[in-house]
Amino acid sequence: MDPRPGTAFAELDVKKATDAFMEIVDLRRSVRHYTDAPVSEEDLRMILESARWAPSGENAQPWKFIVVRDKKNKEFLSMISKRGSGRRFTGEYLSKQMQKRFETLEDEEKRRSAFTKLTSGEVSAFVSQPDVVVIITGRKEVWDLPFDTSAAIEHILLAVTAAGLGACWLVAPCIDIRDELKLNEYFGIPEDYKTISIISIGESSGRYPNARPRNDIADIVYSEKYGEAYYQKEEKK
Repeated sequence: MDPRPGTAFAELDVKKATDAFMEIVDLRRSVRHYTDAPVSEEDLRMILESARWAPSGENAQPWKFIVVRDKKNKEFLSMISKRGSGRRFTGEYLSKQMQKRFETLEDEEKRRSAFTKLTSGEVSAFVSQPDVVVIITGRKEVWDLPFDTSAAIEHILLAVTAAGLGACWLVAPCIDIRDELKLNEYFGIPEDYKTISIISIGESSGRYPNARPRNDIADIVYSEKYGEAYYQKEEKK
């Protein structure tokens, strides 16, 4: 990227910026255990500003964000998230997909514990813990709504990491239209808006997750046609 005179790029140290950005990407995790420490207004404003500057098709900017800090309101989100996840994962269990997903987990006790946590919905009940939950909504009439809001969500997740906080992106409370309608009614969301997801934001309790495995870049990037490797796999030493 060539510096452009008259803009901030002219003063940008590209190498430092690239290194800092990749460090934030590498540090981002889905955090599900929080303290009750408050998120500062300065950090919250920075996080929401990052979402405001996300790209959107035809600059539609279809999003509206609801900041939830009230304990009762967070408990409602916890309840509806738990119910949504429980319903979803029970279906996965009954269809045997869950058993297949965990077939490499040899410890029977750990596998049973995982099944219980998922099918009970407890996996998503944590959203009442952190100081802030942000509800992501967007105008239904915008064609690119799922893509536009996803860009804003990723900005939020990276900004949260840059602030030294933890976050988790959930669709549990709105993946089922029945839950979404209840959520929309509770928070007064207009009928011409769709709830896309919620994001929990707060200070990690210290149980910071390890990085999940990632597919090798040589397996996911192709040259000109699907299946033609762009990169060669590095030999393991």
